[in-house]
Amino acid sequence: MEGMMKVVNFYEPEVMKYEEHPIPQIADNEVLVKMKAVGICGSDVSYYYGHAPLDTPDGKGPLYLGHEASGIIAEVGAIPEKLGLFKVGDRIAVNPVQQCNACAACMRGEFNVCGQPEVIGVTDNGCFAEYVKVKYTHAYKIPDEVSFEAAALAEPLACATHGIFNLDIKLGQTVVVYGLGGVGLMMVQLAKAAGAGKVIGVDIRDYNLEKALAVGANHVINVVEKGSKYYTDDTAAKIREFNGGELAQRCIVPTSNMSALQDALNVTGTWSTICYFGLPSPEDRLQINVEEAIKFERTIRFSWLAPLVWDNVFNVIASGQVDLSPIITNKFTLDQCLEGIKYMHESPDDKVKGIVLID
Repeated sequence: MEGMMKVVNFYEPEVMKYEEHPIPQIADNEVLVKMKAVGICGSDVSYYYGHAPLDTPDGKGPLYLGHEASGIIAEVGAIPEKLGLFKVGDRIAVNPVQQCNACAACMRGEFNVCGQPEVIGVTDNGCFAEYVKVKYTHAYKIPDEVSFEAAALAEPLACATHGIFNLDIKLGQTVVVYGLGGVGLMMVQLAKAAGAGKVIGVDIRDYNLEKALAVGANHVINVVEKGSKYYTDDTAAKIREFNGGELAQRCIVPTSNMSALQDALNVTGTWSTICYFGLPSPEDRLQINVEEAIKFERTIRFSWLAPLVWDNVFNVIASGQVDLSPIITNKFTLDQCLEGIKYMHESPDDKVKGIVLID
């Protein structure tokens, strides 16, 4: 497809411009997607403010950010056309982590730890643009029941789903979720869908806690605001109060806060499983009482990205097991993208997730 399109182009920390660029030309193994909705991820915020480098040779742009996306197929490459996989007008979500499919990890199906992936919005131009090219193997059709806004959050929901799968919830178990941002609120709902008997949410703001209650949490705990009706200075004791005197059997931590990562060890008991999901800094270290962990027969797991879960993701949205609408709190147009990134980072307003609506 020939022509020009509007983009938001990131150059270096705190330098991002709304510009007009040529529509990308697709290869035989790609599709061209007309963007409809793009989530503002915490990583986009980190790249913009220079808290983390891009995976480009110098860690900078020029590059379009944005990787949580949905849209409509505008052009089909020769290979997917021959295979009859897509047609113009198909509604799709984008899986931005495009693994190589040739390394040892990929041969084992461990796509999330591929050593040389191409990542839309991180290594290659992303979705804060009117059009983006995607390998046809990473464009997934979405059910009619799934809106473009919900499909834009399919990627973080996929990551959350992989984390919940790693948590290995048994029917009726009590699950603690530390950190009730967008992913944490997804995990509250996923844990219930996976069979949790009780879900207890932990956060530092009542706004997030009440969001968690609204999407299905049984109990919530505020660990910072002493004036909160949910406040406690002893999380483990409060968990026991909510859980018939017992500590939790499962805990997942979708935050990088080291106090939360450490406290997960205090609120879980024997034969418990903890899944660490939030990404702390390279210097952070966790202190584990190894003797206790052995005697508890504790399982500690970690979760990274979203291998082999996308079908589950669309099904839980379409079935209503996960409602993403309470998580989307702010909407911006493409020309407001930079304003949106700044707002989501700097504003003290109550908010969870911002998305950019295109077209």
